[in-house]
Amino acid sequence: MDDGGPPRVPAQRRPDAGAAAYGGGTAADGSPAEGRDGGGTGGTGHAPGLRFGVLGPVRAWRGGEPLPTGSPQQRALLAALLLREGRTATAAELIDALWGEEPPSQALAAVRTYASRLRKVLDAGVLVSESGGYALRPPGGALDLAHAQDLAAGAEKARGAGDLCRARETLGRALALWDGEPLAGVPGPYAEAQRVRLEEWRLQLLETRLDMDLEQGCHAEAVSELTALTAAQPLRERPRELLMLALYRSGRQAEALAVYADTRRLLREELGVDPRAGLRDLQERILRADPALAEPAAPAASPAMATVRPAQLPATVPDFTGRTGFVDELSEVLRQAEGRVMALSAVAGIGGVGKTTLAVHVAHRARAAFPDGQLYVDLQGTGPRCAEPEAVLGAFLRALGTADAAIPDTLQERAALYRSLLDGRRVLVLLDNARDAAQVRPLLPGTEGCAALVTSRIRMVDLAGAHLVDLDVMSPDEALALFTKIVGAERVRAEREAALDVVAACGFLPLAIRIAASRLAARRTWTVSVLAAKLADERRRLDELQAGDLAVAATFELGYGQLEPAQARAFRLLGLADGPDISLAAAAAMLNLPAGETEDLLESLVDTSLLESAAPGRYRFHDLVRLYARACAERDEQPPAEREAALSRLLDFYLATAARVYAIERPGDRLVDHLEPTDHQGLRFESGAAALDWLYAEGECLLACVRQSVAGARLRRAVDLLWAAKDLTESGANARQYEATAVAACEAARGAGDVRAEGRARTTLTNALLVAGRIQQAAEEARVAMERAERADDLAAVSWAANDRGLIALHQHRYQDGELLFERAIRGYSEAGNRAGEATTLFNLSRAHLSMGDITKAVEIAQYGLALLAELGRTMRLANGHYALGMALTKAGRPADALGQFGDALTVFVHHRQRLWEGTTHFRIAEAHIAARRPAQAAQHAEQSLAIGCIGGDRMRGHVLTLLGRALAALGQLDRAQVCWREALRLFEENGAVEAAEVRALLTPAAAA
Repeated sequence: MDDGGPPRVPAQRRPDAGAAAYGGGTAADGSPAEGRDGGGTGGTGHAPGLRFGVLGPVRAWRGGEPLPTGSPQQRALLAALLLREGRTATAAELIDALWGEEPPSQALAAVRTYASRLRKVLDAGVLVSESGGYALRPPGGALDLAHAQDLAAGAEKARGAGDLCRARETLGRALALWDGEPLAGVPGPYAEAQRVRLEEWRLQLLETRLDMDLEQGCHAEAVSELTALTAAQPLRERPRELLMLALYRSGRQAEALAVYADTRRLLREELGVDPRAGLRDLQERILRADPALAEPAAPAASPAMATVRPAQLPATVPDFTGRTGFVDELSEVLRQAEGRVMALSAVAGIGGVGKTTLAVHVAHRARAAFPDGQLYVDLQGTGPRCAEPEAVLGAFLRALGTADAAIPDTLQERAALYRSLLDGRRVLVLLDNARDAAQVRPLLPGTEGCAALVTSRIRMVDLAGAHLVDLDVMSPDEALALFTKIVGAERVRAEREAALDVVAACGFLPLAIRIAASRLAARRTWTVSVLAAKLADERRRLDELQAGDLAVAATFELGYGQLEPAQARAFRLLGLADGPDISLAAAAAMLNLPAGETEDLLESLVDTSLLESAAPGRYRFHDLVRLYARACAERDEQPPAEREAALSRLLDFYLATAARVYAIERPGDRLVDHLEPTDHQGLRFESGAAALDWLYAEGECLLACVRQSVAGARLRRAVDLLWAAKDLTESGANARQYEATAVAACEAARGAGDVRAEGRARTTLTNALLVAGRIQQAAEEARVAMERAERADDLAAVSWAANDRGLIALHQHRYQDGELLFERAIRGYSEAGNRAGEATTLFNLSRAHLSMGDITKAVEIAQYGLALLAELGRTMRLANGHYALGMALTKAGRPADALGQFGDALTVFVHHRQRLWEGTTHFRIAEAHIAARRPAQAAQHAEQSLAIGCIGGDRMRGHVLTLLGRALAALGQLDRAQVCWREALRLFEENGAVEAAEVRALLTPAAAA
């Protein structure tokens, strides 16, 4: 997190070096001042090249000659690009930076014009156009802000080494780079935000330098400067605290106390608060003339070796939220440092998940256990130039009191001295953003009483003795709490649902939540709903999730940039798939690679935290990472046709494998012969159970693939995949998703004018509607499906649609129509040699004759259908035959024989995981028990049917409740029976079913009684 200080700007550095020279700084007239830092023409050797200034008016020079930077808006564009660390800024981002929420109508054209003018002024290749935006990449050390940062870092390093003279002088050089107000005269909201931030950083540096003045005994000289500073910044408490101390050490105790009184009065009048604890404590110490406030002894200029207590931890974020379990777990590991070995913990996770924030928070919480100090370093493991262990050890040795002259040259010698200095001390080392275990190992204390916290996007399984913690995204409650802390409870309370939508769109990723909340907090005219609407568009979501120097996409880019070419290709292509996760087999098909090679690639991506291992053999992306992967695919995948090819291979894999499952479940069924051909052979299964395991495990992914594939050349294969996977709806496993996917397929096929695909798509939708019991809708879909199939001369679909229309006719009590439709379907199946389809339709024809009162013929037809299936071997269709024959035998007055058939059907349905058919069969068993005058058994099976669910949805539920009421009435439980009948009546009336009249008749005598 970079919540304080200016934006980070790349600068050229060498390992273990102090601050690099900027090349002269700025002269009084605003031009580069050669040799200002003592070194002829500047320390970088870039004096004749470009120079840029933002710590004052935005300016540019080539050598000593100022360059024209154009209008205020053009300078605003230059400033925005300079402060983006060389990263690309999209046109939309630049428009927002220059004009905010009310850009002019020609804003895009204006941005292009400004960029074109700047490109003419600057050196070739400095301002580049890429990815629909612009990036400015000046030579290293060319920006005054980068130079100021280098100097500040050098001052901090010198102070840590005890060389206050050098630190104070270096910090003074950094402050001298400011030339008035930062970004002076530059318009736009981005410039205003950066102007405030840069000025705040300058004040922090100035306070630090003044603090060092007092440490060196220069209190008298500091009084005048502190007096001016407190007058200019009356509400800043730190300068007043330093002024009080400087006055006291100058023998001016009364004036020091007067400063406190004035501060207290001002804070109460302006802000309604009291001075902070540090200021109050200083007043009390002055009142009692605390000897510790006396003038400090002047330090040596360059101590050879001193015992120094480093305190390098970054500030913890004030709105740290949640993570209680992780905080407790890591704290417990650090407490183990009290034992005989070093405590070591490695925190891994996706970029933006809050690894650094968590580690810093835990480290601050554990500070008391490490009284000899805390060391911190950002190892920059995701950057193009990660920190070298040798340079880091040099900085650590200085922080521990080692003079430059005493620091060895080699890595091994530095590591040995480092461990020697830590021997017998209690020091906590926080190694942030590590690249890998090899970078970390030389930096570990390895001594009793010390501890190390390591954060990395890599899971460091090869870091011996490490306690590994995988940091996941926040829980919804934690995410909402963080959002609320930043935005404010009142705004969130007024739009709680919209706030939940926002954090969900952020994927519960802390960085994304912080960015979204910060944007909202900065725009008082926005509602939470406005932000939620912006984030709802997946195509724009990553663009919306950036604020100032924070950007989710930029965080992901750091990890992506570290990938090998094969890893990067896998990352891009796998991100194209819409499913919630992806199996190893599906990924191998998509990448067109062997399974073993694919697994190695995917596991390596898991190690980088760009991919998650959902379960053995299954992988998933975080939602925002998936969006980023797709953006990378659009940007980097060459040729672009490879994206379509990858999705086509995935669809082929699913279709070929689903067809194999269908064939295993229904031997002899010729549907698979009429499906679109595929280039993939599909998976092979050792058993029917394994085939069903695959289908139900892949259900959501398979349906997502269909929805993603119905556009364009993949339409027909997508529809056929839906047809082959019909068990997903008949089993009840994915019924709603299946129906929604079928609707999408119908709309796509109609829009494409493909009557063959539309006929098949409407057939799948008819099946889903029949399962749900929505007969009227199913009737219309089946009618159109049959018309389209006939126009396309698609005989397989014609037979299927005729069978469906026959079933609908039975539901509508049009039994003769149903008989004719079933006979037509049987002829079609027979002509196609589809004996399984023929037998299934015979069972439906049996039910038509049963409904017309021809019980003998119904029994004969069902028996004939069973005989046909028996020749094909054990198949799920047998269950439909036993079911139909059981219904006929029940009506024939042979309930015992009917129960035997239903028992056989139930066994097959359970074996094939047809849950809804299982429930429906329990209803038919209940009917047989009622016919045999066994109401108790009937009630038992009816209740099981209600608990499981049935084919036919609410309509069939009404039938089950009616039957249960009859059973309960026969048992003398009239009150319960009435409850069942009233619910059945409600369901029938809502569905417009004629059975409502029968239930009213059942209720009338009870109501009269």
